[in-house]
Amino acid sequence: MKLIHLSLFSLPLILAGFGCRQQPSGAGQQPAPRPDSSWVMLGFEKADAYNPVLGPVDTLRFRCPIRGTEVKWAEKDVFNPATVVRNDSLFLIYRAEDVVGRFAGTSRLGIAVSTDGLVFYRYPEPILYPDEDSLKRWEWEGGVEDPRIVESEDGRYIMTYTAYDGDKARLFVASSDGLFHWRKHGSVFGDSKYRDMWSKSGAIASRRKGGSLVAEKINGKYWMYWGDKNIHLATSDDLIRWQAVEDEKGELKTILPFRPGYFDSDLVEPGPPALITDAGILLIYNGRNFGPAMAPGLPEGTYSAGQALFDAGNPQNLIQRQEHHFFHPEKPYEITGQVNNVVFLEGLAFFKGKWFLYYGTADSRIAVAVRGA
Repeated sequence: MKLIHLSLFSLPLILAGFGCRQQPSGAGQQPAPRPDSSWVMLGFEKADAYNPVLGPVDTLRFRCPIRGTEVKWAEKDVFNPATVVRNDSLFLIYRAEDVVGRFAGTSRLGIAVSTDGLVFYRYPEPILYPDEDSLKRWEWEGGVEDPRIVESEDGRYIMTYTAYDGDKARLFVASSDGLFHWRKHGSVFGDSKYRDMWSKSGAIASRRKGGSLVAEKINGKYWMYWGDKNIHLATSDDLIRWQAVEDEKGELKTILPFRPGYFDSDLVEPGPPALITDAGILLIYNGRNFGPAMAPGLPEGTYSAGQALFDAGNPQNLIQRQEHHFFHPEKPYEITGQVNNVVFLEGLAFFKGKWFLYYGTADSRIAVAVRGA
């Protein structure tokens, strides 16, 4: 297997703690000591001998219950996957688009399985899709998009996903006992004022237990990072219904903002489920470089990825944040596609003694990068 090492960070720079910033000190204080960077997950190597591991195909057919006709549901693009390790296998739950309808494609979620994390078998039909159900008004005909999955302590799978009706993206949730059959629960925010606000990308704070990412309560609540302009927080008692964290004025509280002049100059969006570690809560996130305050050195519109560390005792408290991206488009399959210059990190799994990081490339295909334990 040929692995291509990410070129952004050399070993001396990693040892020096390059790319991390503590919270700014107040005026007149002594400069803060160089921050510890041991919390950052680096060393991922793109598996170029296998990438892209999944792409569009015109051989998967499915009878759409709304159109009443057969569609090639993964014909256009395949990207933005979640990951689950189950029974010595690694599953990808991925977004796939057809070429039909007003938006030149409806999104559905398919599933594929692998015994090595590199070569996948695809199941023929999607596992989550718009249907003639109570959620059709929010899921049709844009579709269902961009899943993240964690396990609950009682062994259920909890999936956050985007429902898109063509006007707004809304953060929805579903649950399953076995990955192939899902119960839709609708908006994570129920009927609150946030249901009809543009919302997506729910990354639930979880701890690795073996190969599983298991949601864990902090101070008696589950926590979820979400959003796609700035990153916000929500809490829950049951992983299904969530309450957005607000400030003292009753307005939505920003936990991680976009930063003019940086790689994330235009927006930030959570990546895989947030990882509870000994150092704190590690959030891998995606950022877009765009607009008049974009950072030099990256093409306009580039999606790359950074990392932030939050206090495990108070998930609202940002401890450190990388100044520079650790993952960016550089391969042909990342640079050219439905949307050029995109790596969108979404799936993280510990499998067979290694970390596997799965991501969408140019909104067209799926690739993987690997690092040791």
